[in-house]
Amino acid sequence: MKSWVIRGLRKGVLTTRFPKGDAEDVPLWTTKPVKMSDGEVRCPAGAISDGAVDMNRCISCRRCSEHYMPDGRPVHSTVNSGISIASRSFHIYMIDTGSCGACNSEVHSLHNPVYDFNRLGMFVTNTPRHADALIVVGVVSEGMEMALKAAYEAMPSPKIVIATGTCSISGGIIGKGVDGVLPADVLVPGCPPSPYAILDALIRARDAK
Repeated sequence: MKSWVIRGLRKGVLTTRFPKGDAEDVPLWTTKPVKMSDGEVRCPAGAISDGAVDMNRCISCRRCSEHYMPDGRPVHSTVNSGISIASRSFHIYMIDTGSCGACNSEVHSLHNPVYDFNRLGMFVTNTPRHADALIVVGVVSEGMEMALKAAYEAMPSPKIVIATGTCSISGGIIGKGVDGVLPADVLVPGCPPSPYAILDALIRARDAK
């Protein structure tokens, strides 16, 4: 414990230069995937089609062959070009509709000194009534549908819905995504998406014209 404290004091905290600098992201899959013994590729999430991987459905289970692995380049979000926020400050409200906690952890990472999204004029609000964007994580469970709709209706216009992670986008393999309840303006693929991917989506959503 003592050695880690000394190391931290010597190195200091280095805040990323992103978006002015490159994202220091790690490859999506850092471990070797499992190969089927018969050579056949079977995707439990149905993410593989015509030799390509649909990252909006991929759950990073690593069951597919290396041929289908993403090459480690950043996975960009899909942003509706019609959305627009007038204010340069950007307030987000996160709602967990049935996640495993992984996407929550990545979103919370944006608060730490490494990413520090407050420096970009982005802040978390504890009420949807003050939010510009609604970040949804997890599959939309039956018990959370009403809460999700209530949070959306409480937001002032214009408002943005950001589906974060495979579960909220497509439902993964156990449920349904947010599009079954609300229209999603931004899709951030990944299981879970990295803090850089989420930060990139927030920046692009705020600046969309």
